[in-house]
Amino acid sequence: MANSFELTGTLKVLEDLQTFASGFTKREFVIEIPDGKYPQMVKFEVVRDKISQLDQVSIGDELKVTFDVRGNEYKGRYYVNLNAWKIEGGGGGGGGGGGGNGDSQEDPPPGAFDNSFDNESEPTDDDIPF
Repeated sequence: MANSFELTGTLKVLEDLQTFASGFTKREFVIEIPDGKYPQMVKFEVVRDKISQLDQVSIGDELKVTFDVRGNEYKGRYYVNLNAWKIEGGGGGGGGGGGGNGDSQEDPPPGAFDNSFDNESEPTDDDIPF
């Protein structure tokens, strides 16, 4: 998808690094975005080499997140991910570190992080990893 978006908010949640059996890695985080009376909690994910951008952030830091919207279909269900690729702000040090609890999880569904929607191959019978 060619469109990129930006949101600015306060870091509220910084999840541990997730490593899947295939070696694929991702890390999720949530920022709070002011929206009048009801602030919005928006979850993003960073994958592969972009994960290191979260090493210098701490809960409470103001972040500007540049991201793409990714979507896919798996077994008749549709999923949307906000794939962060640039994170500015933070620098508070001591935030999160490498995370990760060493547990290996199942691989994500085929094409979950592929931005191509014209995949003609049939999905495998693997269970969804979440």
